[in-house]
Amino acid sequence: MRMPAHYYQQFDADFSLEYPAEGYEGWKTTELELDPAHTAVVVMHAWDLGTIAEHPGQFRCCYEVMSTYAVCRTVFPGLLAAVRRSPFHLFHVVAGESYAQDYPGYRRAKALAGPEPEQPRVDPDPTYEALNRFRAACVFPGAHNVDDCADAWKRVSFPREAEPRGDEGIAKDGRQLYALCKEAGVNHLIYAGFNIDWCLLMSPGGMVEMSHYGIICSAFRDAVTAVENAETIRAHLGKAISLWRVSVGFGFVFETPEFIGAIERDA
Repeated sequence: MRMPAHYYQQFDADFSLEYPAEGYEGWKTTELELDPAHTAVVVMHAWDLGTIAEHPGQFRCCYEVMSTYAVCRTVFPGLLAAVRRSPFHLFHVVAGESYAQDYPGYRRAKALAGPEPEQPRVDPDPTYEALNRFRAACVFPGAHNVDDCADAWKRVSFPREAEPRGDEGIAKDGRQLYALCKEAGVNHLIYAGFNIDWCLLMSPGGMVEMSHYGIICSAFRDAVTAVENAETIRAHLGKAISLWRVSVGFGFVFETPEFIGAIERDA
């Protein structure tokens, strides 16, 4: 199946310029062939964490949750409907098994991956614990937000628009996601979800981990959000830089209307 793909051409630096990197060609678009038999769309960390009224502290430190809700409402219905009527695979990645353990797709991934190895951790000491207390109080999420965040995560669930159906594979980490890929013959993952500069890159089941298995990791530009800060939010620089990282380091960037259009043309 052929469709437009977006990539960043990171060459050639022009050393006649004050800033040689300004010689790079930048974003380009081409048409590439994807094999649906070996490609899966992955919905990662789509969460229902309640409302601002219910958990104001959760939203004070994670304002972007509102943006994720908007993408779930406006982008996911069309994208997931198209994937489900296509030969592409559809997987889900969750943060912990609390809200996934009763789904058949999670039980299947857990069985495929086998027993979890013990994860070694460093030994804490008083200074270590004090540093982490300071970070929780003064960096994230803030001492006055801790309880609200904990309450929100006790009730986390799938948003209605992103809830897995049937036996769609659900993984909580890279081991389980790789097991699903291995079973299905998938070697290319296209991520949708939240957030592109954080979870989709670094969390268990994210691009850094999956690239270690040799899997190409791409993303949908309009089906992801980013964790912006006070300095980046107006220009959405966090998202822009992260999509560049996806292109140069992991795979390609796709647009959902173009992806859906290719599916419909091939139907």
